[in-house]
Amino acid sequence: MACKRPAPDGGDAFLAAASPCCKKPRPLFTSIFNYEYLHKLGAGRYGVVYKARDRRTGETVAVKWVRPRRGLDHGQPANLAAFASERDCLAACRGYPSVVQLRDVASNPSNWDVFIVMEFVGANSLRDFIAGCPFSEVETRALMRRLLAGVRAMHRAGMAHRDIKPGNILVGPGFALKICDFGMATTAPPPYEPYMVGTLHYNSPEQLTESGLNGKYDAKVVDMWAAGCVMAELLTGGRAFTSETAKEHLLELVELRDYDIGSRNSLAFGGLRWLSPAGREVLAGLLAFDGDKRMTAEAALEHRWFTEEADSPAVLSCLAAIAS
Repeated sequence: MACKRPAPDGGDAFLAAASPCCKKPRPLFTSIFNYEYLHKLGAGRYGVVYKARDRRTGETVAVKWVRPRRGLDHGQPANLAAFASERDCLAACRGYPSVVQLRDVASNPSNWDVFIVMEFVGANSLRDFIAGCPFSEVETRALMRRLLAGVRAMHRAGMAHRDIKPGNILVGPGFALKICDFGMATTAPPPYEPYMVGTLHYNSPEQLTESGLNGKYDAKVVDMWAAGCVMAELLTGGRAFTSETAKEHLLELVELRDYDIGSRNSLAFGGLRWLSPAGREVLAGLLAFDGDKRMTAEAALEHRWFTEEADSPAVLSCLAAIAS
């Protein structure tokens, strides 16, 4: 007699086949039919993310369907190399509070669809809170402390994210920050792909050179530049860079270098004259044009801007209220 499974409740990724076959999923995968579709959260270049409920535990989770190599249709072979890379990077970061946590890997046993199941942090990213609304220096410091802790954890685990930006930083209760979307993450040494990766406005100077476009750059150092861009956006409430092409972006970065961010009289990012010398030192260190001189996450968190003053309860309460 044919075996029957409950049909998932909505969501095209969950309805890739009308009648799942009776064969058990691969040992490394659980069944996607363990999860009840709730609604779509968002889509990116490498996948679509859905909010779902684990039928076994009742936990709300985020489920990422990894796009196939060819086209955007379900039932086609997934990009298993990208899937495995993202899964392994998330697995290596288990237990780190500033990185979204892996819950499960699942498949549709009737076709080629594969899924990464993660904790559900919330529907908003840091991008939703930055637009047109700058944070104070003490708020920025508290948020950068959390972000850099996540970057440090990734780097200690031997990986680089390569697409750090506000849209890939989820905001949870209490304004907890969780780095997500490891679709471009890597544990491999250079050289990397011979083309631009990540998001243009967060690409570092070395990524835009001929050597960088051939994949010859330090991916962890690239992450630190992107973290510096996030810091600048927190302080200004707007995008750090606005160029439309790689050539224009590189020109913007050369201009930024000439502005000398570390100087009190710098015109970078509108001047930021109210930023303390210690805060300016961190910003300049993260956005050092020369990658060899750029701050590491470890060094940044050991800087006096972070060590000489803890985040006050008033600041933490204010951030929690903003996130609620």
